Amino acid sequence: MTVILMILGFVWWWPIGLIILGFLIARGRFGPWRRPSFAGSGLMCDWEHNWDHNMDRWEQRWDRKMARMQEKMDRVRARMERFKSHGDWWRPATASSGNRAFDEYRSETLKRLEEEQREFKEFLERLRFAKDRSEFDQFMNERRNRPPEQPGPQPQA
Repeated sequence: MTVILMILGFVWWWPIGLIILGFLIARGRFGPWRRPSFAGSGLMCDWEHNWDHNMDRWEQRWDRKMARMQEKMDRVRARMERFKSHGDWWRPATASSGNRAFDEYRSETLKRLEEEQREFKEFLERLRFAKDRSEFDQFMNERRNRPPEQPGPQPQA
């Protein structure tokens, strides 16, 4: 009956239809969020149980979507790596300069730079951790040194 009323509301004046639709969704009587409505107070009528169950389903669905997205991103990265290794008409497939000594020097330098980059990122992480730790310790010291609150005057009866 309420769905028919909603449709008539849309036909007559669309804001009324939207108001009725919002009301139905808020009450949980429209769409997949419908709660069972029967007399009694069992586990199925408990709003929090249904809410937790729906949230669990939503979180599982979100986790599946994120896993699929990660798999797609991994496939795209793999394709890009394959494309990069094939070369183009303006760039040969092998990234060789023709001089083996220079190619070895370049690969060693790139490895060294990647290692330095990794070490620098680790250093920054340790630095951030140390800063966070010092701020936390300062907060705890200030809290410990704070004088206890004096109770207010007690009303006399």
